[in-house]
Amino acid sequence: MQKPVQFGVLGAAKFARQYMAPAIHAADGARLAGLATSNAAKAEPFQAFCTDLTVYDSYDALLDDPEIEAVYIPLPNHMHVEWSLRALDAGKHVLCEKPMTMQAAEFDALIEKRDQTGLLAAEAYMIVHHPQWQFVQKLIADGAIGKLVHVTGAFSFDNREEVTNIRNRAETGGGGLRDIGVYVIGGARFATGQEPSAVQSAIRWQDGIDTFTEIRAQFPGFTYSAYVSIRMHPQQEMVFHGEGGVIRLTAPFNARVFGEARVELHRPGLEVQVTRFPGDDHYKLQVEAFCRSVRGGAAYPCPLEFSRGTQEMIDRVFADAVPL
Repeated sequence: MQKPVQFGVLGAAKFARQYMAPAIHAADGARLAGLATSNAAKAEPFQAFCTDLTVYDSYDALLDDPEIEAVYIPLPNHMHVEWSLRALDAGKHVLCEKPMTMQAAEFDALIEKRDQTGLLAAEAYMIVHHPQWQFVQKLIADGAIGKLVHVTGAFSFDNREEVTNIRNRAETGGGGLRDIGVYVIGGARFATGQEPSAVQSAIRWQDGIDTFTEIRAQFPGFTYSAYVSIRMHPQQEMVFHGEGGVIRLTAPFNARVFGEARVELHRPGLEVQVTRFPGDDHYKLQVEAFCRSVRGGAAYPCPLEFSRGTQEMIDRVFADAVPL
């Protein structure tokens, strides 16, 4: 039996506490071994479910420990590149929260460092590990809806009351497009395997962050429209509309949290086939895929090159946007 990959977490972020640290703790092939935080009180909720957790008083102290093999980085967006590179330099595999970079060009240094070190470095883009997305990808490839004509996406929530949240702060790389635009954009790219040839967008700005973004794009053979917002009632959906049918994902991004993950296949004659995924945890599946790559050399489903492509489209959305 192979030794579990020893994971350390840089920072006691709320998201790490609620989702990723428990996923690492529960994942086959992984062990949640360390947490770096200078605030002992913030470590206590992690120690409640992982009693043998080692707590380090600095990020560097965790990186200096030779027992830690991989790090998960849930730091504010503007810190992702720096600490990913520092972790790779320390000989650690890296799973960094999205968006891994603020600009697509920043991926070049990460890819170069990954290749130099031979370590695994990846963006924590969990949806591609969920079987509903793998199912949708296969349906489209197999021609289940005929020729694909149009793709639509929506993702929104309202955090206007959380004034100190990093998503509401321009200096930490906040805003809706970087936080949740990665899903409506990356989801379409993953399912179809296509890249956009033209992009148009409109953005509503508030205190230096994008609070609503509308996107239109042309892909080879199909058109695309989507919106994301951090000032609207919670909603998420992805729809792939073909000449011979429609595929609809009801909880494409926060499966189990937003609701049960269901894939609806609408066919001629008003036939609807519903495939349910009630128990799959894409965070746990992500960690397990990461560990299989680290230990066995399996190809990782979401390499840095894929994440760079999503960031390239995000860059284009920002660059070409008209104000709302």
